Amino acid sequence: MGVILKNDLKGSCRLGIWEITEEYDELRSKLSLETEEVRTLDGFQNNSRKLEWLSVRRLINELTGSNTRIVYTEARKPYLLDNSSHISISHSKNYTAILMSKFRRVGIDMEFMSHKISNLADRFINKKEQITESPELKRYHLYIHWCAKEALYKICDKKKINFKQNLTIEPFDPQDDGIINGIVDNVYGIDRYEMYYRRMGDYTLVWTSK
Repeated sequence: MGVILKNDLKGSCRLGIWEITEEYDELRSKLSLETEEVRTLDGFQNNSRKLEWLSVRRLINELTGSNTRIVYTEARKPYLLDNSSHISISHSKNYTAILMSKFRRVGIDMEFMSHKISNLADRFINKKEQITESPELKRYHLYIHWCAKEALYKICDKKKINFKQNLTIEPFDPQDDGIINGIVDNVYGIDRYEMYYRRMGDYTLVWTSK
């Protein structure tokens, strides 16, 4: 299927989503990889992991219009080798999402709403946050919180973050798409983020930039 969404967003950001329907050979054939990248790809034992990895490279090339190399910090935070943009990556089941910006830090998370996330809520929902009692919306509401906190974790470089203690999503009523506020309160200080969310069928997508 390939790119199903490529949008320029508020804040000089670009969002892309790739739906993985291709087989390995089709995804691999359109990429020019360095020796180190081939070694990394061949090291994955799981075919789904290989497809995810390839789709990320195909998608970043579509977003930049060139053969762009992604590398990682020791904390596994992705960045572009040429430092032309900040990037954040997420993949869940059959989708890969990338948010990028030349001037702003970015964070994105996309999740397939597959399991009973309510069983895990105590691990990441704090007393300041409010979850709807509606049986039809509760799971989705929790997934928005989870994705929002993942996006904040990424934009903060994965440093000194406990999802329950350091991250708070201000109360909101869940819609198909909307804007929410996230607060990071850790050893580095307190910071506030405007965040965007969207429901895409059985998936939840949240992104932010600063």
